[in-house]
Parts: sequence; C-alpha cells; structure tokens
Amino acid sequence: MKEVAMRILFQKLTKHHLTSLFTIAIITSCLIFSVSRAESSWWQKGADLLKSSGTSTQGTLTNEEIGLGLKDALRVGSETVVSQLGREDGFNNDPAIHIPLPKSLITAQNWLGKIGMAGLLDDLELKLNRAAELATPKAKALFGQAISEMTFEDVMSIYNGPDDSATRYFQSKMSNPLALEMSPIVSDSLSEVGAIQSYDNAMKEYESIPFAPDVKADLTTYVVEKGIDGIFHYIAIEEAAIRQNPVKRTTDLLQKVFGAK
Repeated sequence: MKEVAMRILFQKLTKHHLTSLFTIAIITSCLIFSVSRAESSWWQKGADLLKSSGTSTQGTLTNEEIGLGLKDALRVGSETVVSQLGREDGFNNDPAIHIPLPKSLITAQNWLGKIGMAGLLDDLELKLNRAAELATPKAKALFGQAISEMTFEDVMSIYNGPDDSATRYFQSKMSNPLALEMSPIVSDSLSEVGAIQSYDNAMKEYESIPFAPDVKADLTTYVVEKGIDGIFHYIAIEEAAIRQNPVKRTTDLLQKVFGAK
C-alpha cells in the first residue's frame, strides 16, 4: 500500500511540476515576444503597411491615412529641429553647428593681432551665429511645403530608401528656396547687430597693414550656407530618431497609424 501511495503522490507532483514548467514557458515566451515587438522599428512597420496597401491588418485605415501618418512624422521632426536652432544660442552654444569666422577673416585677425587690433573681430563670430538663429524659423514653412508636395511614390521611396532618404529629399527640394528666404533676414540682422560695421572697421585697419594678403568675405552668403548646413545636420539626426524611436509618435494621427506607445 505504501508503495502504491508513494507512486500516486509522485505522479501528482510530477504532473504538477510539468504543468508549472509549461505555464512558465508560455509566460516567458509571451514576454519575450512582447518586448521584441515593442523594440522593433515603428518606421519599418509604417513601410510594411505601405507595401501591403494598409488592408486587413489596419481595419479602417486607408492608404491616404498611412501615407499622411508617415509624412506627419517628418513634419514633427522638422518642426523640432527648427524650434531647437531658431532661438538664442541655438547655433552659438552648439559645438556641432557653431559658425566660426570664415577662414579669410581668421587670417585677417591673425595679421591684426600683430598691430594689437585683433579685438576688432572678437565679437563678429557671435553676431554671425545670432544672424543664423534669427533666420532659421523661415525653414518651418518650407519644410511644411516640401512635405505637403510629397507624392505617394515619394513617400515609398523615402521609407524604402537609406536612413537619410528624407534628409536628401528635403535638401533637393529646399536648399535653394531656403537660401532665398534666409538671405534677406541674415543680411538685415548682420546690419542690425553691427556685424557689417565691425567687419568694415576691421578691414579698414587690415588693409593698412603692409604686405598683408588680400582677404574678402561675403558674410551673408557664408552665414546662410552654414545655417543651412546646421539645419540639415539635425534633420538627419531627427530622421534617424524617427525611424527607430516609438516616443516620436506625438500626434493623434501617428498614434492611430502606429498605435499608442
């Protein structure tokens, strides 16, 4: 009897143990699956939706809504960049995009130092950065226009292309119009903050130095070019973040297309 009782008890314990292990295995698998899904690129999810024409997996979502959701991500990203750079010290205090003196003026400053007048150009660098900061907000409307003009084919090309596809698209569409929009603001701000006067005074003294090489600098063109470089530097960073980071689902449309975080 004892042997029978022990065998029955052992079978029950074994069955219970196996059931527990099986349950743990199922829970563990579900957790791993959930983490894997959460960490996957929502950008890729959007691209997959586009490829599948947004049919059965998204219920009532249409191609238009999916395309608009992906474009909305680019709008949010571009507005973030413009807001970041188009404020005081957006350029000046950022080592990645800070605008230095043009090389020709560094040469002039070195020569002016020989006669104790290098200080004539000391504050010009700050004024160049201030001019870029004032002009950057003009980019917001141009980004919006470029995004609104994207065709479905453009969206497909961007989302199936390299990680900087959107940045390249914006550069091809916006570089010339952005330069035209920024130039008068940069020119006016350089005059208002005294940058042009500082430059003219420094050049007057510089040109009086014997044997000093000829130097010239178009401050407006220089600041505009450096300003645009800075904007697209961060657009590329923002694009990479948008492709990978679920936190970027910041609008109702993005949450509808990709699911709330």
